[in-house]
Amino acid sequence: MLLHPDALDRAAKLRERFASAQPFRHVVVERFLSEQFCLELMRHFPSFDPAHAMNERGEPGRKSAIPDLARLGGPFAEFDALIRSRPFLEWIGGVTGIPKLLYDPEYVGGGTHENLNGQDLDSHVDFNYHPSRHWHRRLNLIVFLNPYWKESWGGCLELLRDPWTSSGARPSQLVVPLANRAVIFETNERSWHGFRRIQLPPDAEGLSRRSIAVYFYTRERPAGETAPSHATHYVQAPLSNRIQPGYTLSDEDVEELRVLIKRRDAQIKFLYDREMEFSSLIAALVRSPSFRIGQVLTWPARAARKLLRRH
Repeated sequence: MLLHPDALDRAAKLRERFASAQPFRHVVVERFLSEQFCLELMRHFPSFDPAHAMNERGEPGRKSAIPDLARLGGPFAEFDALIRSRPFLEWIGGVTGIPKLLYDPEYVGGGTHENLNGQDLDSHVDFNYHPSRHWHRRLNLIVFLNPYWKESWGGCLELLRDPWTSSGARPSQLVVPLANRAVIFETNERSWHGFRRIQLPPDAEGLSRRSIAVYFYTRERPAGETAPSHATHYVQAPLSNRIQPGYTLSDEDVEELRVLIKRRDAQIKFLYDREMEFSSLIAALVRSPSFRIGQVLTWPARAARKLLRRH
């Protein structure tokens, strides 16, 4: 197996840390892969591709994501074979206490991720069902592939209690994205995570934030953990605390305000378009012959209920 021997030997200890972690179940694994294999992934990481850098609204961005790891060949095909293998699924299931985990051959939302200087990721919880297979999404695995990184550069993964309150929006866990460091965390309705804007110094501007993201699923989920199907929910970053009455805005502040306003406008439009699409589906359903037949067939029961309520 291409996992580092330390990761294999520490499975029981990793499981203890995963189960007790805050703000939700997770574990950070140092030396996740064998050192040589990690170097091969870093050496063959694909170049930034604008064709793979469209966001959820179809706009060009500064994040490139290539989902088909097997097609990339070389060490990425080996990585794909590793995470779909029965020994690996049993290992990660043992660490997390989630049995019968399923590998996603489509890599929906996953694959190689590359974020350029200036990119950030708003706090969010992920979609909870696989869009085509309707499996329950259970785990995120992120493997970082950056030879060096400083916390002051931004881009560090933040795990949050909630993104709305001043106390909850402070990261309970901050993970610097250094090579061969992996994070495994449970996906649920409170697994808020993201990262702040990448701001590289002049001597590091050629770098980017590189990682591989993999998501795992199960066919069933405990009833108490099951929620209605939803897409990824984002919460935009708040206004900087330094912007107060009497404060003189710098050029950087003005640009930050422009970005925040543009992002909120785009989110409002996205929600509007989604609501209009949903309303159109409801209107079409109401107009359908089957709905009208159902209304006719159930009219006696509805009329009886009305009479009973009056009396």
